[in-house]
Amino acid sequence: MPTSFLSVLKGEALDPPPVWLMRQAGRYLAEYRAVRQSVGGFLELCRNPDKACEVTLQPIRRFGFDAAILFSDILVIPDALGQTVRFSEGEGPILAPLRQEEDLARLGKKNGFQEALAPILRTVALLRKSLDPKTALIGFAGSPWTVATYMVEGGSSRDFLAAKRMAYGDPGLFGAIIGMLEDATFDYLLGQIEHGAQAIQLFDSWAGALPELEFRTWVVEPTARLVKRLKAAHPQVLAELYATETGVDAISLDNTQTLSWAVQRLSPKVALQGNLDPILLLQGGAAMERAIDHCLEVAKGVPYIFNLGHGILPQTPPEHVSALVERVKNRR
Repeated sequence: MPTSFLSVLKGEALDPPPVWLMRQAGRYLAEYRAVRQSVGGFLELCRNPDKACEVTLQPIRRFGFDAAILFSDILVIPDALGQTVRFSEGEGPILAPLRQEEDLARLGKKNGFQEALAPILRTVALLRKSLDPKTALIGFAGSPWTVATYMVEGGSSRDFLAAKRMAYGDPGLFGAIIGMLEDATFDYLLGQIEHGAQAIQLFDSWAGALPELEFRTWVVEPTARLVKRLKAAHPQVLAELYATETGVDAISLDNTQTLSWAVQRLSPKVALQGNLDPILLLQGGAAMERAIDHCLEVAKGVPYIFNLGHGILPQTPPEHVSALVERVKNRR
């Protein structure tokens, strides 16, 4: 019997909708902070199946979300390919920048790729055994464009200068990076599915940085190829331009997008997820309640999963999350 989350991905409209939140396992929870302090670093936590499973389950126990999402990070792929990746408190991810062909030549699945990702796949298997069958398990990875920006820039960026200059000026080299990421991401996600993930989310946080022509080349086309390969291997999983041409089953909406427009234009093609501003969750109270009610009313009658437009902010009081879940689930 499909979970409510999976039912929506298959096109069913539910009232109330299923609910989960991006970054639902994170620093806003005291129990997460306690586990985080018990390991040496963030990637060490991602590679520890028992602890990664525990922090994934913490928000499920506390809030009763309808889906759990694997605790990991999109940068485990470049790390597994041999690129130096580290996380610095207050700075975010720092990578050895990939700028030349010789930099790319040093990377690849020859560098112990499967061994590096094996602990994460063990986490997926542990989670599937630990979760109630009514709770869906979401696996994930970063889409090739977004992961490539981190690899080329050497970390986060505001203008993506190095990545965009390479994409525009040396499309052969940039295309080789994208191709390597497509192949690596396919293997990684296939492993997640085979270990128990029931749906896959692709995070393409920086897709909006590209103009239309390059958006098609570096975002739509690689994602479409990846989705096609995954659906051919496991057609039961995964469940305007992007919605029509990539073949995905659902699209997450950030809080800058208009939900009513998405309902009108996208819902005939795909299920919708998200849209609530994380700052409203941080603020709580009447403003949050009005926004929750607005999302539920606008999306009533279409396949919709309640979520945020981005991840939970670390300063968010857990009681605000409880209030959100209660308001969604007790909708009348």
